[in-house]
Amino acid sequence: MTDEDRGAGRRAYYDATAGRPPRRTLLAALDLFAAEGTGKRAVDLGCGDGRDTIELARRGWSVLAIDVEPEAIARLMARPDLPANARIATLCGKFEELDWPVCDLVNSSFALPLCPPRHFPALWRKIAESLAGGGRFAGQLYGPRDSWAGDPGMTIFDGGGARALLAGFAIELFDEEESDAVTPRGRAKHWHVFHIVARKRRAACHRQRP
Repeated sequence: MTDEDRGAGRRAYYDATAGRPPRRTLLAALDLFAAEGTGKRAVDLGCGDGRDTIELARRGWSVLAIDVEPEAIARLMARPDLPANARIATLCGKFEELDWPVCDLVNSSFALPLCPPRHFPALWRKIAESLAGGGRFAGQLYGPRDSWAGDPGMTIFDGGGARALLAGFAIELFDEEESDAVTPRGRAKHWHVFHIVARKRRAACHRQRP
């Protein structure tokens, strides 16, 4: 799959999914933060036209929305449901090539698998290091039986590999889904997806002995 194909696919995806609700992984993470009374800074990697970013802004979070497609950013900022007091900053580019500040939540709905395998380890380190103690990751990884698993430009994990990636996190949601469906572009596809919410463990504090 070329960058041009991915770009065309994203644009078709925006058109077909316009107006859909936020992802359930994001909602699960937000409910956990709300129960704790914590969390107000988020980064949305692969924000698309903003279905998750809008929900974050609606709940009073400040959001850095990142997407490789300028059209996605333009659609996000032109949404009629954009809160008047929204605190949204945007960056356009490949998220494996960008930096972002320390945050409480990194959300990436169905976007991380698009990072090529050679860049993924560094990207994941960046995600983990950018999270404050007690911060969360919410998003998806694709499994080996997904129809797109044979694409050399995509990063794929089996269940054990996905859990190993989350070492240093407390796993709060880990749902494996397999289903046959039609993509927003009208193509038949088998989905093999891990839906994840995970909380970064706080560093332990040790007193020095006198």
